[in-house]
Amino acid sequence: MRLFKVEKTVEIPEEVNVEIDGRVVTISGEKGTLTRDFSHAPISIQKEGSRIIVGMDWPRKKEAATAGTISSHIKNMILGTTKGFTYKLKIVFSHFPISVKVQEGEVLIENFTGERGQRRAKIVGETKVLVKTEDVIAQGINLEDVSQTAANIEQATKVKIKDPRVFLDGIYVYERLEGLES
Repeated sequence: MRLFKVEKTVEIPEEVNVEIDGRVVTISGEKGTLTRDFSHAPISIQKEGSRIIVGMDWPRKKEAATAGTISSHIKNMILGTTKGFTYKLKIVFSHFPISVKVQEGEVLIENFTGERGQRRAKIVGETKVLVKTEDVIAQGINLEDVSQTAANIEQATKVKIKDPRVFLDGIYVYERLEGLES
């Protein structure tokens, strides 16, 4: 059985400005501006008062799920422009001290398990990466960019040939926060 109509609503806070041009959504807040193009999805996006309505007529099951996904993306954009996102990673080592540096859009990881070469992790988008003694902090207003940067750092220190239960060295995400920390 197909549904007649699917609609998901997203409330807009007063401090946020939303512009919708077809399926391109631009959200401006105190932390910055995010623009996202949803033209790949067969949906309608409308602004009515202080809310955004994402909907479609006669959707199939997967199309109905797409409306919920896109409304969640819009909620994350609103949250990012008002508060921002912070991922905290912990540098863990048992014998060889790992040194981490940020350089030209990359995170350089040196002396990982005593290796001579550097391991590199790409910083995605406008994400800011800070290194504080035993912590690496990734911050930004775009959730996808911040989480992908944290995943890139974590994957760069993955133990390949050795037993991962014994060799626990690496950089691991231990906290996800809404809001930018300094």
